[in-house]
Amino acid sequence: MSFIGSRQRSRSVVPGAGPAGGAFTSGSLTRRGLLSAGGALAVGALISACGGDGESGNGSGSGDGGSGDGAWTFTDDRGTKVDVKARPKRVVGYVGTAAALYDFGVDRQLVGVFGPTKLKDGRPDPQAGSLPVDRLEVIGNAFGEFNIEKYAALRPDLLVDNMFLANELFYVPAESKDKIFALAPSAAIAAGAVLLPKPIERTAALAAALGADLKSAKVTAAKARFDKAVAAVRAAAKANAGLKVLAASASPDLFYASSPGKNTDLIYFKELGVDLIVPDKPGRDGYFEELSWENAGKYKADVIMLDSRTQALQPKDLGAKPSWTDLPAVKAGQVIPWQPEPRFSYEGCAPIFEALATSIESAKKTG
Repeated sequence: MSFIGSRQRSRSVVPGAGPAGGAFTSGSLTRRGLLSAGGALAVGALISACGGDGESGNGSGSGDGGSGDGAWTFTDDRGTKVDVKARPKRVVGYVGTAAALYDFGVDRQLVGVFGPTKLKDGRPDPQAGSLPVDRLEVIGNAFGEFNIEKYAALRPDLLVDNMFLANELFYVPAESKDKIFALAPSAAIAAGAVLLPKPIERTAALAAALGADLKSAKVTAAKARFDKAVAAVRAAAKANAGLKVLAASASPDLFYASSPGKNTDLIYFKELGVDLIVPDKPGRDGYFEELSWENAGKYKADVIMLDSRTQALQPKDLGAKPSWTDLPAVKAGQVIPWQPEPRFSYEGCAPIFEALATSIESAKKTG
């Protein structure tokens, strides 16, 4: 995948390839996109198990459903058990996590977000999904930004986030994480090196524990749409076998070839039959290979899925780079948007799969 922005051990790596707010590096990953697993798997079972009573099967969620007066527990993907006196009523989250929870029906509990939330013109960032961002406190809008004073003032009961690297909460600054974690318990969803359905299912479980109704018409319709879109990708990949696809991200100095071995969505696309190119030399965390623009043509792709996040360069920004315009996929007009950091809900992912299926169906081999 593609990560955009700078890194971390002081920055976090982002799914895909590239930087999360700064220059792309292969240092650490904490930020975006990653992999997908499974498909439509266990959600039916999860919906049956979780219902709308606020209890979640997978070690999460004991409580009283909607009132929040009883004890509440949730075991997250670090193996950390959150055990508090009542269901959290004031939740702050990474924007992608909060947006996915909102899709599942968590609403008024959400009071604050951090991560790419608003564009320069004030409109919601695409990663915010359907979040009502104007009523939420934004405590950081870019990588490295996390206003601890604003966070404390929100009186949070729970911090929610995704993890693209084990035990690293995305966009939580490493240098201030101890202060942040001291203010409220946290729950993290694993979003790296797993099939896409898994983080969706785990986000659904957290939503159910927070009181969302997974049997609602909105959620069940979104899951049906997702299942249909997954089947469409599988059918398109089979019908257009041999079509070479490269997931990539672009920065001013580097071209990132993303790995289908670590990014959660790419892992799943590959399992569905999409012939994704595997980079020879992915960096330390295995998410992407950094290529100079002179070497951007190293991998011969019929289709390029290009990181569409606001931090990455888009096709309109790349016209002055001959090494970009000479790529076969670019000449053929077969460059499609890619969201390395998908929103882990059925509502968030269904359109991604629908668009991919349509693109694969219509694409032609370039060589």
